[in-house]
Amino acid sequence: MEEGAPGEFFRPNPRPEAAGFGDLRAYIRDIPDYPRPGIVFRDITPLLLDPGALSAAVARIAAFASARDVQFVVAAEARGFILGGALARELGAGFVPARKPGKLPARTVSAEYILEYGVDALEMHADALAHGANVLVHDDLLATGGTARALCDLVEQLGGHVVGCAFLAELSFLGGRERLAPFDVHALVDYPSERA
Repeated sequence: MEEGAPGEFFRPNPRPEAAGFGDLRAYIRDIPDYPRPGIVFRDITPLLLDPGALSAAVARIAAFASARDVQFVVAAEARGFILGGALARELGAGFVPARKPGKLPARTVSAEYILEYGVDALEMHADALAHGANVLVHDDLLATGGTARALCDLVEQLGGHVVGCAFLAELSFLGGRERLAPFDVHALVDYPSERA
């Protein structure tokens, strides 16, 4: 995919078939060497700019979740919020934001996860889920699985039941799916290698 000239919007090339929007990978832009050399950043903003592709992404994730009696969608700050709220609406479910420490005003529960150079955490309100609630865990991207595993841990701390984990894209070469076992994992787009 090519970027436009300065000041122009990125447009996917080639455009998937309008009916069903084909492979949504065409709406995810590769940014080489970001945030550091050797990394290819998967930028979902072109997909967000296209109403049809955005709608197709939400509908496809909802199709995966629809048979699972989802009562709540739990999503991670910040990019998980973008599709997470729309997904909850599509499923007729509640939406639970998991935020960085200190961002939520009421009593919280917390789960830590490991980053490449340290440890981070996510928090949810302690009263966000009813015991036994069916929960879909969502984030925009599954990489090593640390963030999604923390979301699953938060759900379980509150007595919820993770009925699936759904992502727009997966970097399968990083093994995040295995880290989420035994939960059922679904991603719309797979990148089997850094350069794929």
